Amino acid sequence: MAASAGKIRVIVAKAGLDGHDRGAKVVARALRDAGVEVIYTGLHQTPEQIVTAAIQEDVNAIGLSVLSGAHMTLFARVIDLLAEQNATDITVFGGGIIPDADAAALRALGVAQIFGPGAPITDIVAWVTGRFGPSRAA
Repeated sequence: MAASAGKIRVIVAKAGLDGHDRGAKVVARALRDAGVEVIYTGLHQTPEQIVTAAIQEDVNAIGLSVLSGAHMTLFARVIDLLAEQNATDITVFGGGIIPDADAAALRALGVAQIFGPGAPITDIVAWVTGRFGPSRAA
């Protein structure tokens, strides 16, 4: 079950073969600086590893970064695994190089928010803290 009290907890994850993590690290640092507890999983994680870590770390959300073009498969697998583990209370959001039509399809699958290239970091931080309650950020 996702964290229900205390600090906002978010996993920032890089799934699949994508080897570019600068943006994920920038987002992780900005969230941390806003008082969110961030766990960064590192590169080349499988959806199974990400979901296992999210459950073990009792997070509110998974922030998934995908630049490889495999976003439809990777986001869908994370959503499916959360459902299989009865962890649908963990919110999934993300970003990367994701066409608008695919972003709409991902939202239909249950992804709460997609941030495209050039999304202001302040918008991402505001969305996370607003979604999970700014009073919970440190």
